[in-house]
Amino acid sequence: MQPYMKRFSVQGRRALITGASKGIGFEICRVLAEAGADIVAVARDPGGLAEVRAAVERSGRECLAIGAELESIDGPRDAAREALDHFGTIDILVNNAATTAPASLLETSVEDWDRMMAVNLRAPFLLAQEIAPKMIERKRGKIVNISSQTSVVLIPDHCAYAASKNGLNALTRAMTCEWAQYNIQCNAICPTVILTPMGERVWGQPEKGDPMKAKIPAGRFGLPVEVADTVLYLSSAASDLVNGDLLMLDGGYTAL
Repeated sequence: MQPYMKRFSVQGRRALITGASKGIGFEICRVLAEAGADIVAVARDPGGLAEVRAAVERSGRECLAIGAELESIDGPRDAAREALDHFGTIDILVNNAATTAPASLLETSVEDWDRMMAVNLRAPFLLAQEIAPKMIERKRGKIVNISSQTSVVLIPDHCAYAASKNGLNALTRAMTCEWAQYNIQCNAICPTVILTPMGERVWGQPEKGDPMKAKIPAGRFGLPVEVADTVLYLSSAASDLVNGDLLMLDGGYTAL
């Protein structure tokens, strides 16, 4: 058996991360690079992509920055193909990019519904379709989908977001059903509120955030690095028997 440092390492692996220019995605890129992976950072924001590229390169790893609009059909496909053209293979796919527009079920617009389904669910499907064939060919791969606590325990004003993330959970299990035989591990992380810019925007006011914290046994929201560290585990050999799982990263919220 390998020493534990090697089991938790991703040295020499190539990882594609969406939503990479800020928040959770930025931290995932940084942590995976520190653990030895070369990075494909996919996002819309050129400035953020330049920052994540600099952070990865400070760790001595290569970073390919790709600007992409994941709401479109061609955006995910083109990003995956550019990554494969550059590196030949992708060992780790992290579907992190997401969008939300909190509103009641009756007030959710068709446009917001379609955008959330496109970014949160269709883009991971399209990226996996492009990336997985090489994983199947090499009989090795890791796919980590960033889902949400809201996919399991509903809260008001998140109907479309919850539906998209619940669909991502089902997609994760479908990937496992079809690809586990090729030594590909596909898992989803379901975080509670994480203090990203989006998390601060939605939950930053005490009148909204405090009642939510009161439902979390740990009494706090999460940090982006805590999600990134969980991604590292699911990307490493240490998690090779973990497959098709929904890992609740929620401070005990769903244990009650």
